[in-house]
Amino acid sequence: MEAIIKEKVQQAIDQFADKDVYVHLETTNGAYASHFDENAYNVGAFIRNAKVKYEHGKIVGSGNAYRVGLKLDLGWVYAEGVTDYELDHQNRLLMAGHDREGRLMVALEISETPFSHESVEQS
Repeated sequence: MEAIIKEKVQQAIDQFADKDVYVHLETTNGAYASHFDENAYNVGAFIRNAKVKYEHGKIVGSGNAYRVGLKLDLGWVYAEGVTDYELDHQNRLLMAGHDREGRLMVALEISETPFSHESVEQS
């Protein structure tokens, strides 16, 4: 993965618009929170292979972290804190947000084919 280049990510988001695509969305502070503060809650969300068709998508922000939103017919899917991206050899758009120590905090991935359950990216 490489640091977000906003224009390149926007082009990749646009190529999936108005198509049936599969989305992987994951957020976590994992066990990290409780390692530093025993009173902290471990939180996260995970959805894999949600089949959606988005009207348009947008990446916004500047600097270190970005927000990516996908406008669906009846709502939105979005991820905040995205720092890195990759368009892989299977033409999947993989986006992730990492903390200062490189730990995964958020992932948003878009593909025209389902993600396999064995290949959860740990970018």
